[in-house]
Amino acid sequence: MKFNKRKINTVDINQAKKSVFATGIGNAMEWFDFALYSYLAVIISKNFFSQVDNDELKLIFTFATFAIAFLLRPVGGIVFGKIGDKYGRKIVLTTTIMLMAFSTFLIGILPTYDQIGIWAPIILLIARILQGFSVGGEYAGAMVYIAESSPDNKRIRLGSGLELGTLSGYIFASVLVTIMFWLIPSSSMESWGWRIPFFISIPIGLFGLYLRTHLEESPIFENDLAQEEEEGPGFLQIIKENKRDILICVVFVAFFNITNYMLLGYMPSYLDENIGIKDTISTPITAIVLIIMLPFAIMFGRLGDKVGNKKIISIGLILGIVFSVIAFQFLNMGSLAFLFIGLLMIGIVLSVYEGTMPGTLPTLFFTNVRYRTLSWTFNIAVSIFGGTTPLVASWLVHETGSNLAPAYYLLAFSIIGLIVVVFLFKDTSKQSLKGSYPTVANEKEFEIAVENPKDSLWWHSETK
Repeated sequence: MKFNKRKINTVDINQAKKSVFATGIGNAMEWFDFALYSYLAVIISKNFFSQVDNDELKLIFTFATFAIAFLLRPVGGIVFGKIGDKYGRKIVLTTTIMLMAFSTFLIGILPTYDQIGIWAPIILLIARILQGFSVGGEYAGAMVYIAESSPDNKRIRLGSGLELGTLSGYIFASVLVTIMFWLIPSSSMESWGWRIPFFISIPIGLFGLYLRTHLEESPIFENDLAQEEEEGPGFLQIIKENKRDILICVVFVAFFNITNYMLLGYMPSYLDENIGIKDTISTPITAIVLIIMLPFAIMFGRLGDKVGNKKIISIGLILGIVFSVIAFQFLNMGSLAFLFIGLLMIGIVLSVYEGTMPGTLPTLFFTNVRYRTLSWTFNIAVSIFGGTTPLVASWLVHETGSNLAPAYYLLAFSIIGLIVVVFLFKDTSKQSLKGSYPTVANEKEFEIAVENPKDSLWWHSETK
């Protein structure tokens, strides 16, 4: 097939960095809300499920409402994925950040059960449904937009910027809640103080909306061979033509999010219930670990562009295999020093995935189906593996009687992930996205792309 150099995508690297920041705001809001709901779960349970006499049942109902968001993520992924592939990435990103900000703010202003009765938990459930639905289109859309707006040789490092939003949102929430617990009496926190963090979603959302409305559409979406078709393939055809890459994506999302939710979702309750370390101690230490992870994620993103994403992801999985059991052994020693080291070991493994996954997952699929296929696959896999990690880990500890059981769960998926990476995954760094012409940032890169068209995934994808 003849290579048309006029269809090479040219991007402004400074504009690409602005795109990373604008999309990262939404990811920060997602994890800001996630952390708030987790840290304030006990207070929320007292305000919205006060009709339940048993405190444990109150907490169960609260976390069941929390879990609804995970169940709705695939639905949001299906709806927004189709819109994103048909009408563009920008329209979805501006819509989802508005929905996320509104639903988070709604939780903050809700009347309690004592004020409006059964309607309180019902409206809380609706807010969580709206959050889950919007997040279903948010994260995959942000990954796709950044990947399509980045030069091929800087895609991994710019993608890592999206995960800086994840870490920043969680850090901000943990620091904010910790300070509030220190400064505000417990009675005041339970009556009105818990609402304050949820109000912050509005200025964050408006700022993110402003940034996103000033973004340009993804250049690859506008200037791509795949867009010549009026109607893309259907669901069954997509699965049939992308079976191998969908499998790779599911496994990648599994080990990434099991590690993620093991550290950010399960660890507070694990340390409290199994080791006796309270949230007031574990939360600040976890926040310090997350701050340390920021430069590591950036470093691994840069290395992914430099030496290849396959090598760096493999290193992360090997570290996961080596560190899993050792980290949990350190956590169980009861010392704050060993607690910090154990959390940091898991954090380093996670930082490898944070630095490489956002720039890698979009490379698995063609442009005309990239958004929807990644949305379906990512959100279903997150719901099955990520959202269930605290439940599975708790069940394993209960059934085996061993505090190391979660480590073996993490170890097993690290081994599976390494097998898939070694035998199924081909390095995609520095290559154009599937079915797309190269994306470059300057004249030198343009000339290289023209001289070496067969080095890009465009050539292999279009002539297979």
